[in-house]
Amino acid sequence: MTTLREQIATNMLTVTKFRELLRDMKENRPNDDLELVRKAYEFSQKQHSGQQRASGEPYLVHPVEVALVLAEMKMDSVAVAAGLLHDSVEDTSVTIVDIRKEFGEQVAHC
Repeated sequence: MTTLREQIATNMLTVTKFRELLRDMKENRPNDDLELVRKAYEFSQKQHSGQQRASGEPYLVHPVEVALVLAEMKMDSVAVAAGLLHDSVEDTSVTIVDIRKEFGEQVAHC
């Protein structure tokens, strides 16, 4: 069980990285749909709430870091959203069908 202090630190870390992601997206792809990226982040955050990797690191850190790499590669918002969501399908009860319903075929297909 994580302590409140650990939960706060995790939230600060992921929020900080997510803000960096949005800055990169705005700079590299100013016309892309950032609302899709925000929605994917919030969805992933909800799905991974309370989950930790064997290392103790919260699950959400990895998808955000994947999304950051994709943004640095100047990938579009669909690819970045898929990066944020990839562990949701692998490590929660979420299915590709759920992703398709919530985010559309392009995100589900990535």
